[in-house]
Amino acid sequence: MTSTGEEQGEAGAGRDGPLWWDRRRSAQLDVGLGAVSAVECAVLGVPFAHEAGIPVFAGVLFGLLIGPVLVLRRRWPILVVLVGIAVSPAAMGFLLGVVGLYTLAASEVPRRITVTLTSMSLAATFVAMYMRIWNDPDVTRTFAITLSVFVAVALTVPPVLFGLYTAARRRLMESLQERADSLERELSLLADRAEERAEWARTEERTRIAREMHDVVAHRVSLMVVHAAALQAIAAKDPVKAAKNAALVGDMGRQALTELREMLGVLRAEAPRRALAAPVALIGSFDDGPTLGELEVLVGQSRAAGMAVELDVRGEYSVYVAEVEQTAYRVVQEALTNCHKHAAGARVVVRLAHREGEVAMQVENGPCDGKAAEPGLPSGGNGLVGMRERVLGLGGVFVSGPTDEGGFKVSAVLPSGRP
Repeated sequence: MTSTGEEQGEAGAGRDGPLWWDRRRSAQLDVGLGAVSAVECAVLGVPFAHEAGIPVFAGVLFGLLIGPVLVLRRRWPILVVLVGIAVSPAAMGFLLGVVGLYTLAASEVPRRITVTLTSMSLAATFVAMYMRIWNDPDVTRTFAITLSVFVAVALTVPPVLFGLYTAARRRLMESLQERADSLERELSLLADRAEERAEWARTEERTRIAREMHDVVAHRVSLMVVHAAALQAIAAKDPVKAAKNAALVGDMGRQALTELREMLGVLRAEAPRRALAAPVALIGSFDDGPTLGELEVLVGQSRAAGMAVELDVRGEYSVYVAEVEQTAYRVVQEALTNCHKHAAGARVVVRLAHREGEVAMQVENGPCDGKAAEPGLPSGGNGLVGMRERVLGLGGVFVSGPTDEGGFKVSAVLPSGRP
């Protein structure tokens, strides 16, 4: 079956027509055109019968057989045009010829066939018209040729041009539909990717918050537990030192609460902004975090808790970007926390080296002396994982493991990223 512009324009809501029609409305239109063509050919069959010298009923019957061929225009447009050309000498089938040429031009028939049949129809109409008027004594030869050309062009060219326009418009609509479908698929893909990025960003944000909460709470509470254990041991023997340890426990608790309030305040303040920002912006900011300038205070807190800590700083310190400052601080903080948990009484060395283009840190503890009691601090197993994630996230190097002397060592190198 050969598709036409009308069928293509009506297709899209599903096929509900009989036989070769895609739509019921298309079938009704073609049957109506066939009926009108049959009536036209039957009426014009009367003068044809007089001219041909045959009975009138034969001319009318001939017209009734020829006209309904128009019903087949969507199925066989070439056949309809050929029938129209064949009956042109009988001066009937004008609707058949015009609609047939339009359907042929609007169909997917190769253009060379359309051009050939259009030329044949043009020539047949011209000859038929000229033969009907050339022997009239009142008509000159020039007028007969001019009139014949006019009629042939009027009955052939407009329907063909309109059919070509319909076909071109249909192809344009199909192209636009394809582009719209392609754009819709691309938008759907982009939406899926955006959802994936948003989910990834939410996961990163939860991980970052978990790391921050772990670092803030674990270190402060670990020191509080160490001080509380010492307080319990010396409460009866040395009240002055016990009071000092009690004050340190209170200070640690207040510092932990202060840091927690600051972190929660930042999260509440950033929540409305992040809801409107791009998904990647959910990862958060490092601007309000601790810096390497506070490392001496951090080490001093561990010393106050009874840990023998040595701080060795080499190179000239200068301010790094906030991410590097906070990450380096958190690595040392978490390593000291692990020393409190797992290496009670061990000697600890904290090394910090400022180099060209990078900053390196190392926290190494020796073996436990066996004299200090274990503080009994719980471990979630996330400390080393969090440190590794922080360092690798900034393009650094992280190494941890036991030493030959029976201790444990945590090392990290970060690109300086100087502002």
